[in-house]
Amino acid sequence: MEAGAKAPEFELESDSGKTIRLSELRGRKVVLYFYPKDDTPGCTTEACELRDRFPEIEEKNATVLGVSPDGVKSHQRFKAKHELPFTLLSDPDHAVADAYGAWGEKKRFGKTYEGILRSTFVIDEDGVIEKVFAQVKPKGHGDEVVQALGD
Repeated sequence: MEAGAKAPEFELESDSGKTIRLSELRGRKVVLYFYPKDDTPGCTTEACELRDRFPEIEEKNATVLGVSPDGVKSHQRFKAKHELPFTLLSDPDHAVADAYGAWGEKKRFGKTYEGILRSTFVIDEDGVIEKVFAQVKPKGHGDEVVQALGD
């Protein structure tokens, strides 16, 4: 996915058990971030960075949605443990990650496997991708997101 493209529509179960549809968020910017796994070091760093910048993100009329293949119960524990003020979405079959190009080949310790490619998409009020962060480094990502949202 590239900036200027229409963001793929999705419908996923949230940590509250409600279904969230991208189209229902029109009129607000959406920070859609894909992360590999709840409560792992990098994912926790990234989530806490966004948590710490959340008031500024909200001031810019933006909603934060975190997406991983983890289930709702895992999301609930992760959210409670780290006091995350935003919604986490469960994408167990990685269909949404696939649609956004956030699922693919990874290498670790000499092994190749398929998984989440840590990425963030800033989607404008009309459902168009404004900014793409590929190969996100968790440390400092909250600052990058706030900057991307502009004034």
